[in-house]
Amino acid sequence: MQKGTIGVTSENIFPIIKKFLYSEHEIFLRELVSNAVDATQKLKTLASVGDFKGKLGDPTIRVSVDKKKKTITVSDSGIGMTAKEIEKFINQIAFSSAEEFLEKYKDQANVIIGYFGLGFYSSFMVSDKVEIITRSYKRGAKTMKWTCEGTPEYSLEETEKRAVGTDVILHLDKDSKEFLEEARIEEMLKKYCKFLPIEIAFGKVKEWKDGKEIETDKDNIINDTKPAWTRKPAELKEEDYKKFYHDLYPVSDEPLFNIHLNVDYPFKLTGILYFPRIKKNIEIQKNKIQLYCNQVYVTDSVEGIVPEFLTLLHGVIDSPDIPLNVSRSYLQSDSNVKKISSHITKKVADRLNEIYKKDKVEFEKKWDDLKLFIFYGMITEEKFYEKASKFALFKNTDGKYFTFEEYEKIIKTNQTDKNNTLVYLYANNLEEQYSFIESARAKGYDVLLMDGQLDTHFINHIEQKFSNSRFTRVDSDIIDKLIQKEESLESKLDADQQNDLKSVISGPLPESKNFMVLFESLKEDDNPMMITQSEYMRRMKDMSALGGGMDFYGTLPDSFNLVVNSNHPLILRLAEEKDKKVSTNLEKLKVKIKPIQDNKSELEKANEGKKEEEIKQEDKDRIADLESKIKELEDKKINILKEFGKKNKLVKQLIDLALLSNNMLKGEDLTRFVKRSIELM
Repeated sequence: MQKGTIGVTSENIFPIIKKFLYSEHEIFLRELVSNAVDATQKLKTLASVGDFKGKLGDPTIRVSVDKKKKTITVSDSGIGMTAKEIEKFINQIAFSSAEEFLEKYKDQANVIIGYFGLGFYSSFMVSDKVEIITRSYKRGAKTMKWTCEGTPEYSLEETEKRAVGTDVILHLDKDSKEFLEEARIEEMLKKYCKFLPIEIAFGKVKEWKDGKEIETDKDNIINDTKPAWTRKPAELKEEDYKKFYHDLYPVSDEPLFNIHLNVDYPFKLTGILYFPRIKKNIEIQKNKIQLYCNQVYVTDSVEGIVPEFLTLLHGVIDSPDIPLNVSRSYLQSDSNVKKISSHITKKVADRLNEIYKKDKVEFEKKWDDLKLFIFYGMITEEKFYEKASKFALFKNTDGKYFTFEEYEKIIKTNQTDKNNTLVYLYANNLEEQYSFIESARAKGYDVLLMDGQLDTHFINHIEQKFSNSRFTRVDSDIIDKLIQKEESLESKLDADQQNDLKSVISGPLPESKNFMVLFESLKEDDNPMMITQSEYMRRMKDMSALGGGMDFYGTLPDSFNLVVNSNHPLILRLAEEKDKKVSTNLEKLKVKIKPIQDNKSELEKANEGKKEEEIKQEDKDRIADLESKIKELEDKKINILKEFGKKNKLVKQLIDLALLSNNMLKGEDLTRFVKRSIELM
């Protein structure tokens, strides 16, 4: 028997392995099975070129659990190892400093162990003793047994084994009892080894017979050795792609369509990507692309390997050219990764364009499911934007679809304002903004429906792309202000009348909302009052809600404009009622205010042109006193007008109608409105 010390530069590699890989300790099984696959494939290659003339036998890799002995065994019929090869591949761990390694790659533990000569040593994460029984394919080779108990010391001796190949036997430690459960091992095999190219057997197939579960003689093969992405597209039918999708995601809806990737140069990349029905929620869709390396599962966290918007896709990518043993920051600058990322982006865009050109009607039917994905890509990837702008669609409030170019031609003549700016009107809620949509339609304008999760961000993005254009929500102002033409109407109310009515209308306005009363000269048959919201402020708040870096705006309360039609008969009637009811009291206040204002004007005129320090203090005090008296009288005037407004049913009715059209009249206020409506009939 030979005894020796494992060649590592660190004092003791084993505690570091356990510490380093503790959170991902289940990958030991992936590494051992992957090694067995490699050994089996190598023997097949040697046989194919005549370097191995023996009988290949059954290539199936077998995984077994023995609860009594507390062991897991992984057996293969591959090339095996000689004593010298054990010395080279097992006893020498090829890296310079375990501590440096640990620090440098601590965030990539789950993907890199097999790429540093540590694949086999991952078995010590769960074992207090590991045995290797192996016989090389080479003529005259002896069967060797290697034993190690989790220290740098090992033993190597001859033993008996009739066939070529290797058994790795793990004696599990007391903290790893979970891996003695068959269900746990099968779960891990299906996660990591589901698509390995050599059959993996775990126990026997079980069947129900006479009310009992019995074990058959048939091997329980847990993997598909030729998954769809490893086959040529010409070999696959649509049902094959759908079946593979449901193998990956058993409870998912049908995918919209797929893209088959198959590249040999300048990098190797295979895979199938699916467009799922994303609808409106981005977050739940992420981490669905599975990354494989030569059919070995690596991770479902592919950020840094594919552009962020592509993480919304589902499916598989497989490439041996993606460096898995480095940090994500390195990935982003790696030339192969950049090429792969660009290729996938191009293939996705080309596939979408192909579907659009082939059948536009069918593409439109799928648009509502595709929109979030495509807009996300257009916002985040400039190259994708360039390609997608040819097939991305706008949908209007009538449910019709247009490419960007088509839509511009449709609205250009009618929706260009007096400043030669093309105005894109949009709504994000058909019901709540119905009256505004109708006002726009009455003018012959078209309104887009932009009700998606990312639409506010997308609007901001394309406004910078479209020349001489702007987007504005249809309820952000009265329609004549949204698209201003040359003509303008005269107001039937003068400035003083408007100021008085502003106070009248402010009286009964809800205190829970911030309203600004504005007067506009509109047509007599336009609404008497309507509520709008600033496009800029609302958009900033929407972006804040989506995490658009506008946190300041998110803290501001909602503010609205109450737009009053100064030419509507009901507003003119209100002005008349105001004159009848409160003009006497207002006139008395006016009489009191005038001499005070005259006195103030005289003082200001006498000090006109003087510097601040040249004005006498008594004049400053006198002006301040007069201003205070004027304000006091003006406040009385405003209070009289507000009180009139609060008691006037017409004012309240007009305000409530405006609130109702914006879906802002609820609860007790809605009940009062209904009662008042009946009284006024």
